[in-house]
Amino acid sequence: MQEQANPSHTPDMEFDPDFTGEQPESALQALIERIETEVRTLQFDSFSQADALSLGLLLVELGKERNLPIAIDIRRSGHVLFHVSLPGATPDNEIWVERKSRTAARYAEPSLLVGLRGRLGGGRLEDNAWFDQNRFATHGGSFPIYARGTGPVATVTVSGLPQKADHELVVEALARFRRNKV
Repeated sequence: MQEQANPSHTPDMEFDPDFTGEQPESALQALIERIETEVRTLQFDSFSQADALSLGLLLVELGKERNLPIAIDIRRSGHVLFHVSLPGATPDNEIWVERKSRTAARYAEPSLLVGLRGRLGGGRLEDNAWFDQNRFATHGGSFPIYARGTGPVATVTVSGLPQKADHELVVEALARFRRNKV
């Protein structure tokens, strides 16, 4: 995923993980806090294979309505429960799905949150020699599915959009799925 400078970025805007210039630490912290709230809110009593199909089909519906070139993946402990590539998605999206999903599963947090926390105080997690970028990606788009009292039981991942948009699409689908499941 190419990072591009955004010359119109101003300090009062929300933190943009794809922007390579200076951004206020307060904007970074605000986005981290928003995602932490999403993690606390998007909890489920259970998550079955049937739920994976329903959530996956909801993401397909959103992707098709918006003509999004995305790959969608839901897995539990390496077992693929749902996977599809919509028109416009590429083989590269499959690689991103693997790496982002592995990050969310490993750290038990959304992949975007892992990357943002790595930026606190400057730098990026990827800049550390111990971080294996061939296996992990701290870009947005993968979100653990949390079962109350258990913790993360699966991951749902989208790839094909800018990383923040991937994350927001997953959160939108999880919130809608949660409302329908209750």
